Amino acid sequence: MIRLFKVKEKQRELAESANGKPPVKKQSAGELRLQKDISELNLPKTCTISFPNGKDELMTFEVTIRPDEGYYLNGTFVFSFQISPIYPHEAPKVKCKTKVYHPNIDLDGNVCLNILREDWKPVLNINTIIYGLYHLFTEPNHEDPLNHDAAAVLRDNPKMFESNARRAMAGGYVGQTFFPRCI
Repeated sequence: MIRLFKVKEKQRELAESANGKPPVKKQSAGELRLQKDISELNLPKTCTISFPNGKDELMTFEVTIRPDEGYYLNGTFVFSFQISPIYPHEAPKVKCKTKVYHPNIDLDGNVCLNILREDWKPVLNINTIIYGLYHLFTEPNHEDPLNHDAAAVLRDNPKMFESNARRAMAGGYVGQTFFPRCI
């Protein structure tokens, strides 16, 4: 047993001295799956992906959504994705970095999307999540809200909801809450 450790240590030393650097870190299964998901992305023209920490740091990235229809037409909404090392067995953590008046996104950026919670399955992928987020902007859901005030207005007075959403995106107050411009 001891000899195996010594052989392994010797191999590592030889590898380091051969190129002057430690051997390349092995990728986790989650990183490999994420690479596959990203290489197979088929985003709508209204969505883009970026890697603020560089392309080498795949486990953290941002997705920008610019809806081309609905209440949020021409808005720009940025979401941060944090991927767990055990992805896809655990759903990514997704937060909206843009403060938005929306029934399914609270003022802290938490997102209410069933596939990020109880309906997550390892067969789902990043593309599915992005389409789900896009769908939240084209069809907001007042039946499963995080922002109960926005949900009540959407349910009871869709015209008022549209006016509030436009005011928020233009940079203004809705009730006591200020929303920065995102158009």
